[in-house]
Amino acid sequence: MLSEPDLNRIWFGCGNFGGMGSSPQFRHAGDSEDQALELLDHARRVGLRRFDTANTYGGGVSETVLGKWLRAQGPAFRETVKVATKVGNPNGCPSGETPLSRAQIAHHLDESLRRLGIERIDVYYIHEFDRVTPLQEVLEAMARAIDAGKIDGFGVSNASLTDVKVVRNHAPSRLLSRFEYVQNEYNLLALDDAGALIPWCAESGFRYTAFSPLAGGLLTGKYRPGEEPPAGSRLAHAADIYSGYLNQESFAAIDRLRRSAEQLNMRVAERALRFVLYTPGVDGLIIAPRRVEHFQGLGLAGR
Repeated sequence: MLSEPDLNRIWFGCGNFGGMGSSPQFRHAGDSEDQALELLDHARRVGLRRFDTANTYGGGVSETVLGKWLRAQGPAFRETVKVATKVGNPNGCPSGETPLSRAQIAHHLDESLRRLGIERIDVYYIHEFDRVTPLQEVLEAMARAIDAGKIDGFGVSNASLTDVKVVRNHAPSRLLSRFEYVQNEYNLLALDDAGALIPWCAESGFRYTAFSPLAGGLLTGKYRPGEEPPAGSRLAHAADIYSGYLNQESFAAIDRLRRSAEQLNMRVAERALRFVLYTPGVDGLIIAPRRVEHFQGLGLAGR
């Protein structure tokens, strides 16, 4: 089982609440409110205290459900919690606007605070760069949010090393001092960041957080080449999203992972999680189990 220090590096991802991520076409495939609340209860039982969401997950449902749950936990527990959310996904942007305009950031920040029922967001991410809004406008909007006490930490997601360096070089000083987090996809099948970005983050004092450490469930070992994915699984609902993984090389890597897990008397999912967690330079990772029993498979035991 994972140790207490390991647990302190794990964020519980709420991206399945009310949908699968930000896309409206997958709203039907998300966790219901009752399912989400049960998962959050169990996340607390196993010792998780960090929660990651976004303004567009489930069309806002994710933040709303997380906020409802947080309010029910009592003030003593809430003081031990960190909440991260994001802005900038195109699915949250009305026609004629750009996702990271000054006005859009200000609007969505206030909406996120309202839904979450908190006064300040611990980590506020640029979800993805819109490449249209001038960067100085984006960074100044984030700095104003710092000034107003609405966010404490700032980060970027889905970012290249060049993106991170450009933001660092252009951020106003009052924002730069809060720029700590980089959140990208990293797992055994998506290793691009291991070459440069992760080491650079470690050397430069940034906290690299990996999302999709199980590659959408492929690294649990439940999918087999040539077989239909289990009903209700992520691959059954959104095969196109994971098409880049569905190749001979990936399944060969999964077979090697399975053999390694067997040798260590460990579940495949836990072995995949530990690979990410123990990669030098990785500060933390995000898990998003969809059933209570999945926690056990990740090496997370209830208390």
